[in-house]
Amino acid sequence: MTNADVYDVCKDLDFSKDIINFVHLNSTKVIFGPNCVRFVGNKAKEFNATKALIVTDSGILNAGHLDVVLESMNDSQVDCIVYSEVTENPSSYDVNNCATFAKSHSVDLILGLGGGSSLDTAKGANFIITNGGEMKDYRGIDKASNDMLPFFAIPTTAGTGSECQSFAIISDTETHEKMACGDKRAAARIAFLDPLLTTTQPFKITAQTGIDAISHSIESLVTKTKTDVSEKYSRLSFHLINRSFENVIKDPENINARSDMLLGAAYAGTAIECSMLGAAHAAANPMTAKFSIPHGVAVGIMLPHIIKYNSLDNEVADVYDSLIGQCLSERVVELLNIAKIKVRLGEYGITNNDLLSLSEAAATQWTGNFNPRRVSVDDFLELYKSAL
Repeated sequence: MTNADVYDVCKDLDFSKDIINFVHLNSTKVIFGPNCVRFVGNKAKEFNATKALIVTDSGILNAGHLDVVLESMNDSQVDCIVYSEVTENPSSYDVNNCATFAKSHSVDLILGLGGGSSLDTAKGANFIITNGGEMKDYRGIDKASNDMLPFFAIPTTAGTGSECQSFAIISDTETHEKMACGDKRAAARIAFLDPLLTTTQPFKITAQTGIDAISHSIESLVTKTKTDVSEKYSRLSFHLINRSFENVIKDPENINARSDMLLGAAYAGTAIECSMLGAAHAAANPMTAKFSIPHGVAVGIMLPHIIKYNSLDNEVADVYDSLIGQCLSERVVELLNIAKIKVRLGEYGITNNDLLSLSEAAATQWTGNFNPRRVSVDDFLELYKSAL
């Protein structure tokens, strides 16, 4: 199969006319469609793989998705070892555990199977397995010296878009700060987008990852580093997710809606590769680190307030207005309500006394540098107050 097969495998689905190819992902080939994960063994063999590390979590094991992957790998005579200890918001400690597990098995291919946490853990482990050291050594861009093992990404959630990114987002075990560790060699060689794998998600995961994905499409659309190419991916991502989010919440088995969401998340991930993210993610990360608020929830809560803040720039406001025929911040609040996500910080145990420390942490976040309007500690403080 080639990238062109993204059309062929979904020719009978209603959304096929909206698909654009992932030609701007120089390192990653995307294979999309129901049951496309069954090609994983065949593709592994094309890379001359003999033993693969599969990085996943216990929920994926219980859902039976690992069985499908193992069957395909077995049919292609590729041995596998399974690391299933992935945790939400993986830390450098988690990555080290995964890398240590793999080092004694002489693997020549890595598969990430699951949500963004599984994919990021797999990518992070690839740095350590092939280049040694610790995760913090690779914070930033292109800090690795050696080539990495081929990596396949198999997302089971429509959220982070990690399958289309060359960054691993890993929390520092000691400081809890999120580290963006990027290298084109860490990107997936192949991303398998199989919407059937997303139908087993619990409501909460579908809702939270969907909000995360739409935040990516909105933030990547207006960053300082956006390009004409990234804008196309951002807009299509928003279109697909916005039209299907409510459908996938109401009807989890709706394959068209699941497909829209999965493609939308991947398109947003592709946009991020060029344009990065903004202040909503900068504000959300300390909320997750300090109060264990799930990432999708945290970024969703702050997104309407960031949209209003950025809209004080008339050019940015025009871009927002071009997305949808209503106030964008109001639409995000509607989506949060559909997702049954509480939108006030006070409902998560955050008080006025916490806001200054959150603001100081938010102002140090890397993604804030790309926001279209500068955001200072005082600005973050006002944004948090508006969400309190």
